[in-house]
Amino acid sequence: MQYTKEIFAHYTKEYIRIYQAYNTTIAHEAVKLQTFGENFNVNRMTWIKPSFLWMMYRSNWGTKKNQDNILAIDIRRNVFDSFLERAILTSPDSDEFSGSEWEKAFDDTKVYCQWDPDRNINGAPINRAAIQIGIKCNALRDFIDNGIIKIQDITPQVAKWNIQRKNNKLTPKELPVEKIYEITDKKIRNRLGM
Repeated sequence: MQYTKEIFAHYTKEYIRIYQAYNTTIAHEAVKLQTFGENFNVNRMTWIKPSFLWMMYRSNWGTKKNQDNILAIDIRRNVFDSFLERAILTSPDSDEFSGSEWEKAFDDTKVYCQWDPDRNINGAPINRAAIQIGIKCNALRDFIDNGIIKIQDITPQVAKWNIQRKNNKLTPKELPVEKIYEITDKKIRNRLGM
């Protein structure tokens, strides 16, 4: 199946919303501080995901162990855009690099891009891709220190939607509205295989 590779997200002029799933300790601390605290490991890579339904697929609607708290995090668009400018695909599928060039770029970067099949309400793949952006080191610090505008714990709403979904009473209209996040820079599009 050929997937459309565009970023679908909920966003405004100021922010883009991404989703992450954590255990209760990390999630509650993040909501309280409106950033990540001492229980969050800054020495590991973290993946940010703009697709709500891909996050639901990944966390099984917030029911997987250590992924049972779903956070909606609004981050500054300029910070998100800076990640796209630095991101390297996790596999050498880009038109921008030869094999050895990709290996060097991959080794040098702190921002990674991966495309996975986006999902529908019941977890089945659809004909578009969902982007995940992996950040570590200085990119992760930039996210924590400069990127975050607001962190919301949406776990209760996710649980409610999951019950409706299991009873065939959930429609896409009730979920977060996501539209194409326009990327016009040809260099970024080529590098990320868009």
